[in-house]
Amino acid sequence: MALTIASNILPAGRRRRLLLGGAVLALAVAATAVLVLTDAPRGARVGLFLPFWAAALGVLQARHHT
Repeated sequence: MALTIASNILPAGRRRRLLLGGAVLALAVAATAVLVLTDAPRGARVGLFLPFWAAALGVLQARHHT
């Protein structure tokens, strides 16, 4: 018995999520570099969790067609 998985977004939506996730990832990496190089307090760097989470969510949703 074959298991078929239906995609709930169109290819354009997957491409949009992938591009947005990649853009947010690039911004989060740049912000991390700035905060590390300026010796920002640890609490400021903890705030970078949300952009990294959003980037991962977009990329993973695009890869898994959800």
